[in-house]
Amino acid sequence: MTAAQAMAAAAARLRSAGVADPARDARVLLAHAARVDATRVTLIAPEDLSPEIEERFEQLVALRAIRVPVSHLIGEREFYGRRFKVSGEVLDPRPETETLIEAALAEPFSRVLDLGVGSGCILVTLLAERQEARGIGVDISEAACLQASANAVRHRVQARASIQRSDWFAAVTGQFDLLVSNPPYIARAEWEGLDEDVRRHEPRIALTDEGDGLGAYRRIADGLIGYLAPGGRILLEIGPTQAAAVQNLLAQAGLRDIGAIADLDGRDRVIRARAA
Repeated sequence: MTAAQAMAAAAARLRSAGVADPARDARVLLAHAARVDATRVTLIAPEDLSPEIEERFEQLVALRAIRVPVSHLIGEREFYGRRFKVSGEVLDPRPETETLIEAALAEPFSRVLDLGVGSGCILVTLLAERQEARGIGVDISEAACLQASANAVRHRVQARASIQRSDWFAAVTGQFDLLVSNPPYIARAEWEGLDEDVRRHEPRIALTDEGDGLGAYRRIADGLIGYLAPGGRILLEIGPTQAAAVQNLLAQAGLRDIGAIADLDGRDRVIRARAA
């Protein structure tokens, strides 16, 4: 079987399984099985697959058909032009979170705190883009802290990044001119409506607060005073219907210049605010 034939068969199988973009996934998985860059798959398309590659590819496709995410199968995902190691212990980096990155980079910062660091994609990206900055990332999950630390090493920012296990602010000391977070914001009532890939294979604790979806924002708003330097900024990723509620929480905390930033789809994605 040629690579092209194998990809076509895999795409058909994934389509039958309800996978959203079966042709793309088949191409990425074949590249991984053949240990070539995904951009080079077309070059090997006319070639016969070796038995070893064909077997690896078959195993990957079988797992994708039962909705194991592609990122977990290949062990990484791209975010803001960099590839981050991921696993089932952390939330997959998502393109919409790049809205938060762009907002953060719009102004200078030297000391950043990432609450709920997860894979480290936000903190590591910000430190990689701002060579003079230092930062702390905290997460209640020890596995997430290990993953974030590995990604800090991968992108050579480990000397400027401190990853700590903490329940929000509990183990945090110092002040920061930038505070960022992509907290769990899915309401318990919305859980069953999530895509099967997400529900079955991403950490529930990183997705839902098991309440109304605003629990993490209340914790952050209640605790941020004393950690945000005068004039410092806070940027919080939100769900598309949460802008008014989160802005109100930050206003009650005494912050100013509060507003919403839309993502590329035009949906409110990030709430920004500033300390007095």
